[in-house]
Amino acid sequence: MFNQVTIIGFGHIGSSIAKALRYNELCKRIVAADASPSVCEKVVEIGLVDEVYNDLAKAVQGSELVILCIPVGAMGIVTEHIAPALEEGAILTDVGSVKMSVIDTVTPFLPDGVDFVPAHPLAGTENSGPESGIFNLFEKRWCLLTPTPETSIKAVEHVTKLWEGMGARIDIMSPKHHDLVLGLTSHLPHLIAYTIVDTANSLEDDLKGEVIKYSASGFRGFTRIAASDPTMWRDVFLNNREAMLEVLQHFAEDLTVMQKAIRKGDGDYLFDVFSRTRAIRREVIELGEAGVPAPGLEDDRG
Repeated sequence: MFNQVTIIGFGHIGSSIAKALRYNELCKRIVAADASPSVCEKVVEIGLVDEVYNDLAKAVQGSELVILCIPVGAMGIVTEHIAPALEEGAILTDVGSVKMSVIDTVTPFLPDGVDFVPAHPLAGTENSGPESGIFNLFEKRWCLLTPTPETSIKAVEHVTKLWEGMGARIDIMSPKHHDLVLGLTSHLPHLIAYTIVDTANSLEDDLKGEVIKYSASGFRGFTRIAASDPTMWRDVFLNNREAMLEVLQHFAEDLTVMQKAIRKGDGDYLFDVFSRTRAIRREVIELGEAGVPAPGLEDDRG
């Protein structure tokens, strides 16, 4: 599909894309770029790509496709840096879990003749680093595209075929709708997981030790995503502020109602809520069994 693809940011998602590109033979050459010299050294050691650069601008020269796999807070700065070196006719895309702010910070620096196709693969684990890549990470997972009115149909088609070539399923939605939906399905669960672990950390030492020692599967499973990259998730919440505040308001109201029901001993209300949520959870599982992996509490880049 492409002669040369540059991946900027070589963590879990970037390395997984590189492995998927290689495994599915979707491009001839893969160039990796990362601002961290130690990451570049590790990429060379692993041997995942054809070339590795610490100089981001140099890395994009000659590439028909450039994929930004960096925290959303860095998208604008990096785009401004590489913009003069982007080839005319090249496509720039990303994997950020927030779309409105990314579009707002990236598009002002796009040179003429370069298309930007915002994208968000709903896949990943809590692991990080170039060693954590998984070649089939995107198989049967959703990748959401949120093109702008200025994005050419041809560029959207190219990026669609790329993600389909890596096994993903494609859906297209507006950036604002994306941020609201992901605010509920991914960002809120991550925020709750971080908060629960921090609450446990604030307990007295003896009690905190027992919480860690006797953690049941529910606590371990739900809080697994609290091990996710702190820089990435800090940027997610700061850059999806409007949607997150709306989602948090709804959640806080529902939590207050649950608190009142427990205080009053309203078992009927609790049973009704648990029955409804059990049915919804069953739908999620059935979707997974139908061939689409059920969304769990994974670190899915949002």
